Amino acid sequence: MIPGVGVRTVLLVALLAALAACARVTHREQRTALEIWTASVMLRTGREPTFDERHQWDSQMEARVSRYLSEHPEISNSSEVSNFTYLRQVGVGMSKEHALLLLGPPLSTVTDGAEMETLARAYWPAIKGGNVTEAWVYPLGWRLFFNGPRIVDITQYLELY
Repeated sequence: MIPGVGVRTVLLVALLAALAACARVTHREQRTALEIWTASVMLRTGREPTFDERHQWDSQMEARVSRYLSEHPEISNSSEVSNFTYLRQVGVGMSKEHALLLLGPPLSTVTDGAEMETLARAYWPAIKGGNVTEAWVYPLGWRLFFNGPRIVDITQYLELY
């Protein structure tokens, strides 16, 4: 032990160091295609998808992903391939084409800066630094923000009715 330093002081310093390390960790929010699809079914029908509907969706998604990967062998060895084949997640850095493949068409698209600011809410100062050119809106308040062909941010804001 360091002379003149108590156990409480050492524990406090260790706790602060751990908190500082956690503050530096960046969290990349990613949405799964299944989540978005389930939400869209619930919005359309007022109920959760049945087992058969889910099985049919899984089969169709598997076929789309397999077809896409066979048509684009250059990404077959990329780090994004696991997001497609296993996780089916959309994340920052993905292309519009990949987002469309996994999530389907958005409920709406926005290119006006003021409208994108409204969609981003409190996150706008951080998002606009990415030179956002377009935003796509999905069920459950998910918004994908693009700079050209790439996703630069993803936010969610649930509006209570």
